[in-house]
Amino acid sequence: MKLDLRLGSKKISLGRKKINRSWYGNIMNVLFLGALGYFMALPLVFVISNAFKPIDEILTFPPKFLVHRPTLSNFSDLYNLLSGSWVPFSRYVFNTFFIAIVGTAAHVIIASMAAYPIAKRKFPGRTFLFTIVVLSLMFSATVTQVTNYMTMSWLGMIDTYWAIIIPAIGSSLGFYLMKQFMENIPDTLLEAAQIDGCSEFRIYWNIVMPVVKPAWLTLIIFSFQSLWGAGGSVGSMYIYSEQLKSIDYALSQILAGGIIRIGPSMAATLLLIAVPILIFVFAQSNIIQTMSTSGMKD
Repeated sequence: MKLDLRLGSKKISLGRKKINRSWYGNIMNVLFLGALGYFMALPLVFVISNAFKPIDEILTFPPKFLVHRPTLSNFSDLYNLLSGSWVPFSRYVFNTFFIAIVGTAAHVIIASMAAYPIAKRKFPGRTFLFTIVVLSLMFSATVTQVTNYMTMSWLGMIDTYWAIIIPAIGSSLGFYLMKQFMENIPDTLLEAAQIDGCSEFRIYWNIVMPVVKPAWLTLIIFSFQSLWGAGGSVGSMYIYSEQLKSIDYALSQILAGGIIRIGPSMAATLLLIAVPILIFVFAQSNIIQTMSTSGMKD
């Protein structure tokens, strides 16, 4: 949009400056971004291609990047292997989805509820509490594994779903992300809601959460992806019963079968990464849309 003002005999133009770029610069940008996207997509294309390769193509040296004789035998062999286990494959799928969905939902709700008073309310010790959370981001999950195990054992949650879900709920990354987004909400918006008689919970749920939608959509991606793969080596530390283990544990047992199971293992790898990728693709479109419409300034 352009606005013209006339002061006497002088004409002043106010508006956004148009950026001119040569056709050569446009072509170079397209080529650079295309090459970057190509190299980023190579690992995913390779995994998909390997899932449909017959075993002789998988073992060919030097390896071929794309499949030449696609087949579904890897998936049928995978189904037969999983059908032969004494725990139904559907049970592994249920365990995985239960841990990922419940853990993600609880983490988003609790992290946002904890971030709201830290970001928008003033009380003694607020800065100290936030400093502790920031310092906790310095430690990897490996450092806290022993402490988490002792805590879950004391609570009697070993060999249950909650041994994986409870530590994931208290992740400090979600709290930090929500707090940073909530700080950008104008205080006048919350004050107007208080004048209208809204309770703190109603302000949080009906005003704050819709405004920070990009934050919790992003948090859903991170939390779901981490919990989807949490049932492997990490989950085996807390869950011992076979009927409570997740799908990635079941698929890892196929990988331990040796080279004869390399075909089903390639199909298992594709199935293991398919769900997180679909979740990311779905949530990414919402994040782009909401980031362009939810920006607010005081």
